[in-house]
Amino acid sequence: MIEPLPQLVGMVHLLPLPGAPRFTGSIDAVIATAAADARILVDAGFPALMVENFGDAPFYADSVPPETIATMTRAVHEVAGLGVPVGVNVLRNDALAALVIATATGSRFIRVNVLTGLMYTDQGPIVGKAAELQRARATLAPDVEIWADVMVKHATPPPGTDISQAAVDTVERGLADAVIVSGPGTGTALDVEEALLVRQAVAPRTRIVAGSGVDSGNIDQVLSAVDSIIVGSSIKVGQSPDNRPDPLRVKEFVEVAAERGLL
Repeated sequence: MIEPLPQLVGMVHLLPLPGAPRFTGSIDAVIATAAADARILVDAGFPALMVENFGDAPFYADSVPPETIATMTRAVHEVAGLGVPVGVNVLRNDALAALVIATATGSRFIRVNVLTGLMYTDQGPIVGKAAELQRARATLAPDVEIWADVMVKHATPPPGTDISQAAVDTVERGLADAVIVSGPGTGTALDVEEALLVRQAVAPRTRIVAGSGVDSGNIDQVLSAVDSIIVGSSIKVGQSPDNRPDPLRVKEFVEVAAERGLL
C-alpha cells in the first residue's frame, strides 16, 4: 500500500530553463542549483518537495516546449534522488507534461493550476483539461496524485463563479485528489474565509492544501482551514521566490511545523 503524502511540502523553484528568456546557458547550473536547494530543505526536515519551472516567465499558457520537459525531467530525477516524495508543477498549466515527468521520475504528485473550468490569467484565458489528463493518468501513472488549484493565484475567475461550486467541480468532475487554495499572487497569504468555504464543500474526503503565503507567523490561522501546506517564498532569502533558500528560515519553519503536527 502506498504511504499517504506528507502534510508539508517545500518548493524547489528552478532557475530559467533552456529556451526561457533568462536562461544563462548552463543546464548543469540549473540542475546543481536545484539539487543544492532541495538538499537544504531535506536536511532541515522537509518530508516532501515540489519542483516548478518558476524561472521560465513569461510562461506558456498551455503546452511547454520539449526542452522544458527534458530539463525538468533531469532536475526532478536529481531531486527525487534525495529520497523524499516529489511533486511536479509545469507552469503555467501543462498538466500532461507534469504527468509525463512524474511518470518518468517516479514522482508522487503533480500540481495543476487549472484542472476544470476557465481562469483569466496573465497568459490569457486558460481552460482546464481534466478529461485528457485523467485518461492519461489512468494509462501512465494511476498512483500519481493530482493536486489542483481552486481560483488559482495570478488569475481571475469568470463573473459569477462560486468558489464552493468550483471546488466541488474540481473534485467530483475533475477527479482531483487534493485542492489547493492560495492568495492572489506568489508569496501572498490566502483568504482563510475562502479556504473554509472550500473545506466545507469538499472535506473531509479531499485534502485541502495552502498554496501560497504561509509563514511561521500565520501558520496557525492557515491551519484552521487547511490540512497541508506548500511553502516557498517565506523560507527564501529576503522571502523572495527568486532567491535561494535561507537555511535559518527553513530550519525555523520546520520547527514551527513540527510543533503543529505537520511532520
